[in-house]
Amino acid sequence: MKLVYLIGFTIVMMLFSCHSEPSLQRYFVDNLENKDFVSLDVSSNIINIDKAKLTSEEKDALESFEKMNILLFKMDSAKTKTKQFEIESAKVKQILKGKEYQELMKVGSGTNAASISFVGDEDKIDEFVIYAKGKDTGFAIVRILGDDMNPNNVMSILSIIKNSGIDMEQLKPLEGLMK
Repeated sequence: MKLVYLIGFTIVMMLFSCHSEPSLQRYFVDNLENKDFVSLDVSSNIINIDKAKLTSEEKDALESFEKMNILLFKMDSAKTKTKQFEIESAKVKQILKGKEYQELMKVGSGTNAASISFVGDEDKIDEFVIYAKGKDTGFAIVRILGDDMNPNNVMSILSIIKNSGIDMEQLKPLEGLMK
């Protein structure tokens, strides 16, 4: 009889574990090969900077940083992708409304909007998500992944990346979007 209960419990647990809510990670993976998206992963080793010149706060921030994932949906000049833009944008919004993500800040004016969300506790953040969209340009999702980050870490990391000697070859996929 105990064996029947054990088998039943195992089956129930397997069924519940198979059901999962959509996540940004899954969204990124699902759209890697989609021609309407540009995907880019930036690892911590892209940052070429003399660590001796960093402040202790910047060193802490850099140590907490693991990688950055960027996914871009670029609107075409003829606006033929408007419907797809709306669908994809709604998917991202729905994911960011999930219980895992906590909204830190939201800004918007007319057709442009941006938000910053995070996963984890306020002082031990594992993921920052920057989502920006414009009806005429498309949208971008930036996931900054790390370990025990805080909002100051993210600002420091972005500053370090901006001021470092980044290997621009790794950023080639973005070149076409900047034009």
